[in-house]
Amino acid sequence: MPNSPIIDLEKLMRVPGVDEEHPFDISPDGQNVAFSWNKSGQWEVYELPLDGSAPPRQITSGEGAKFSPRYSPGGERLAYMVDFDGGENFRLFIHDLTSGAQVNLTPNEPAALQSNFAWSPDGTQIAILSNRSGSFKTYIMPAAGGADRLVLDTPYPDWDVRWSPEGSWLLVIADTEGSDQGIFIVPASGGEVIQLSDENGPLSAKQGRWSPDGKRIAFASNSRGFYDIGIYTLATGEINWVTQGYGDKISPGWSPEGKRLVYIYNADGVTHLAVHTLGEPTPETYQVEPGLHLLPQFTPRGEALVFIFNNPRCPDDLWHLTLSDANFRQLTSSLPPDLQEAAFVMPSVKRIPGLDGVPVPALLFQPPPAKDLPPAVVLVHGGPNWHLDVMWYPLVQHMTSRGWVVIAPNYRGSTGYGREWQYASRFDQGGVDTRDVVATAQYLSQQGLADPKRIAVTGTSHGGYLTMMALTQYPQVWAAGSAVVPFLNWFTSHANSRDDLQHWDIENLGDPEKDYDLWYERSPFFFLDRVNASVQLICGANDVRCPASESIAARDALEALGKPVDFHLYPDEGHGFLKTENVIDAARRRVQFLARVLE
Repeated sequence: MPNSPIIDLEKLMRVPGVDEEHPFDISPDGQNVAFSWNKSGQWEVYELPLDGSAPPRQITSGEGAKFSPRYSPGGERLAYMVDFDGGENFRLFIHDLTSGAQVNLTPNEPAALQSNFAWSPDGTQIAILSNRSGSFKTYIMPAAGGADRLVLDTPYPDWDVRWSPEGSWLLVIADTEGSDQGIFIVPASGGEVIQLSDENGPLSAKQGRWSPDGKRIAFASNSRGFYDIGIYTLATGEINWVTQGYGDKISPGWSPEGKRLVYIYNADGVTHLAVHTLGEPTPETYQVEPGLHLLPQFTPRGEALVFIFNNPRCPDDLWHLTLSDANFRQLTSSLPPDLQEAAFVMPSVKRIPGLDGVPVPALLFQPPPAKDLPPAVVLVHGGPNWHLDVMWYPLVQHMTSRGWVVIAPNYRGSTGYGREWQYASRFDQGGVDTRDVVATAQYLSQQGLADPKRIAVTGTSHGGYLTMMALTQYPQVWAAGSAVVPFLNWFTSHANSRDDLQHWDIENLGDPEKDYDLWYERSPFFFLDRVNASVQLICGANDVRCPASESIAARDALEALGKPVDFHLYPDEGHGFLKTENVIDAARRRVQFLARVLE
């Protein structure tokens, strides 16, 4: 056990944060910002004056978690999405900022909506994404409610939509081949659809944003290796690249005069804000401190940026940057005073040797030195097309305060390290990525950083899947494994998942019939007899991504084999737990389970 105080887990897990998964929005007059925050313990929409003249005020109320606030073009209304049970069956609401009235625009929607939507420039229509036809497609509905019409029907599931400033076009982002996304330019009144392409064909492109005059689109593409920012001109089809070189350049946004772009530059999990004047060779860069900057937007006059920032010392909060003097100002404050002096650990970036000798990037969190070799936890991120940055992760801070080493590999299949790295696990899910996870544990042992008999593995979603793959394929390495909202059987998970998730499965592991042997081999459910470590399974009953039936079947199989399993099902949660009390309870169960083995 450590000599320094253990940071209280419940206090850490109760720390709120501004939602970073769905965008905030700045009012058209530049006076206010609307955002989703779980300050009260429930996700609600808040509004805050950008000049700091008043504290945030809660806009929404009632059941469900509220996300994705978007001002109407006139600024008098605020639309947002509500998830009532964690099942991601979003419903579109509108809040009248004058009267306070809240209306559900989609009470009779027969299927799920994506959380992304777009107002028309005149405020009379809203573009939504629904899977009522079996796949997410783009529709336009009246902003007052009523019948909608289909405007885009491709073989791909749609993910995001943006309306052009003059109202003629929709920009739709869809999941295409592999883990790529593509951009489709759709006439709002009907007509020929254009897929953003270059001389080699359709382009891997995401995060498309209209220029203020509606004549150009800024986007991020990894077609050249790392994600770079490009600009597509509608009139000519020409693409001009704004960036190049090492690191991902993502999340572009236009200045109001259309002469500058803001984007995020991410290298090895540390980010900067970049403001690039078009035609200039290099951008101006800004950083609060090492950490994760997210979702930057210019204010309507272009003199400042609003963005989200977090790092291992700071939870997600809104920040303001005045560009003329590089002055940062924190707009929300989520970290309570009694934690502001806590001994939070910043990670070091490592390149560890993979089992095949290829260096694998990882973040290493080390507690203060102790007399004996400490226990360790290998923390496996989900996605898999994601990566762990130098970011706020309260569970890690509690673990390190207990004296545990924590290491988080950005295994092959992760984003952030170029297209080749991201695609290294395509049709090899559960193969090279599992081996990279195992290599991380071996690194801790070989470098004398942790007790080799006390190393556990834990992860969420795809990280939970890789946890179970590691326990079944390399059982001798682990003392324990905790899998949160995992899947274990590719066949049943695929059959019971939503259409867009089935599309991803086939694009990244092949066909369940043609590639039966591969799907079987990469399903840890069929190899649970090999497990010889303690196992924990945590799941949510309303999970559409990794159905709870996966964990239930694994529990039953483990018990039939005479292997103990710590199991808990949350009947009122989905894939990402939304209720604060459940988030705390799940973290407590996870730590208590690991502590029984590691301590």
